[in-house]
Amino acid sequence: MRISEIFYSVQGEGSLTGVPSVFVRTSGCNLRCTWCDTPYASWQPEGPEMTLNAIMSEITKHPTRHVVVTGGEPMIAKEIGTFLTRLHQEGKHITVETAGTVSPGNLHVDLASLSPKLANSTPSAEKAGAAWAERHEQTRQQPAVLREWLERAVDYQLKFVISSEADLSEAQEVVASIGIQVPAEKILLMPEGTSMEVMRTRYDLLIHACLKYGYRLSPRLHIELFGNTRGT
Repeated sequence: MRISEIFYSVQGEGSLTGVPSVFVRTSGCNLRCTWCDTPYASWQPEGPEMTLNAIMSEITKHPTRHVVVTGGEPMIAKEIGTFLTRLHQEGKHITVETAGTVSPGNLHVDLASLSPKLANSTPSAEKAGAAWAERHEQTRQQPAVLREWLERAVDYQLKFVISSEADLSEAQEVVASIGIQVPAEKILLMPEGTSMEVMRTRYDLLIHACLKYGYRLSPRLHIELFGNTRGT
């Protein structure tokens, strides 16, 4: 598997915020989010090819059973199925952070951390090139795939990156398009931004929405603790 980075930190987002976890970031993505905060795993994928044994050796150096498989888009990584099976056999708690555009198949995932991409993610043709901008727009929302994730994962959360009222409305449309009832507490709203200054401008909107609809607010703890830095 091509790996961008492996590091040990506390989870910064979602229902397991604060839990010490080993993060395995695969390199490569089928989307090109304009605000992507890990371009080294998507826009310009980098990192070495690693054997599963080498990856597992890095994971077992750390005293936690929680492993977060992220990207880029980990579901397009070579050998992802074998890797997740290996983690499960080793008794690890597996979180997969994915945009929900690729079917989970029969893979074991303890927490599917699904982050469907909204219109605010689509890059301009000038930034990404016309082909990538079109591909991103056509790929970013896959309601049938999201439904499959919700039906097959042991647990799940739907995380949306929000910067405006329009984003919030679109997020609600995405949830409705899945076609099954999603408990409000499974819907997490995250502030768009890579600095505390920008994220703070989003909080009034997010807090109001959470209080009105019963959603959960998901601060981005890693940005607060470490800034927008690699390996955190």
